[in-house]
Amino acid sequence: MTQRLPDFPWDLLADHAAKARTHPGGVVDLSVGTPVDPVPEVVQAALSSVAAEPGYPTTHGTPDLREAVVAALARRHGVTGLDPRAVLPTIGSKEFVAWLPTLLGLGPGDVVAIPALAYPTYEVGARLAGATVVRLADGEPPPAGTKLLWLNSPSNPTGRVQSPAALAQAVADARAVGAVVASDECYLALPWDSAPVSVLRESVHGGSLDGLLAVHSLSKSSSLAGYRAGFVTGDPSLVATLLEVRKHAGMIVPRPVQAAITVALGDDAHVAAQRARYGRRRELLLPALRAAGFAVDHSEAGLYLWSTRDEDAWDTVGWLAERGILAAPGTFYGPAGDRHVRVALTASDERVAAAVERLA
Repeated sequence: MTQRLPDFPWDLLADHAAKARTHPGGVVDLSVGTPVDPVPEVVQAALSSVAAEPGYPTTHGTPDLREAVVAALARRHGVTGLDPRAVLPTIGSKEFVAWLPTLLGLGPGDVVAIPALAYPTYEVGARLAGATVVRLADGEPPPAGTKLLWLNSPSNPTGRVQSPAALAQAVADARAVGAVVASDECYLALPWDSAPVSVLRESVHGGSLDGLLAVHSLSKSSSLAGYRAGFVTGDPSLVATLLEVRKHAGMIVPRPVQAAITVALGDDAHVAAQRARYGRRRELLLPALRAAGFAVDHSEAGLYLWSTRDEDAWDTVGWLAERGILAAPGTFYGPAGDRHVRVALTASDERVAAAVERLA
């Protein structure tokens, strides 16, 4: 099994991380999108509110959780027409991304199409299932034999936002070859210069949810990375199939986390506050990078600044490490990222200020 998998990307950063840690002011780690801000108190209270319940939770999630998903997607993102029964909580989003090809029954001979620059776990999931991975350029339709197409807007790593028309064309192209569309929407709540839309908007899907899945995480929008809190929704028949497999496999979100998800989805105030925090950090880092000679491409939404000094990505990683700043090389996300680095907004205000000073 491990022979199918690439090296774990962040293990390759060890030497540069060690170099960055030698800086007199300590390392500023902007390489991983790990939340650093406190979990909202209302969510912490929800987690502990069911701590005494001894029984097994349901794989499908509580009815309140599923209703909260439907209401939040309508209220926050203009998604209508969802059936609460077509909502399934997941143990964060990464495990779902990694196991979706297997859960769908894909294997050797099947194709999983992913963006040219993509979250590495899309490829890992395909390899775990024994499927073939194809990377697609922007707007390129998936080839015949594609059984799963991953979309990601806003993109990790580039922060690129696809228009409703571009998403609609991607859905049409996937349907033409009989592929399931999985839309990774983990950064949907973090717009800056452009407003992203869900694949579940009618303007994208054309009135039918057939073959569509939207994958969401509360890690970024609610600082719940440690809770492993996510969900998938969309095509009722697809979600029902996934539910049956996950029930057999014991892929169950713990009951306290289900309570936390429910409350987090019902409270928009903490999401707005967290977005404002990231926005302030972006307003400092973006001009600092440009003043230091970087070009920042795309990055109109999400948690990352897709930055380049027009040199090999690893040379840029080394240049930043000498200044005590750690970033992720674009090659982690595909060969097309070989001249960019991904700079995350997920550091404390104090650490971001330190990075700005060092860049100057």
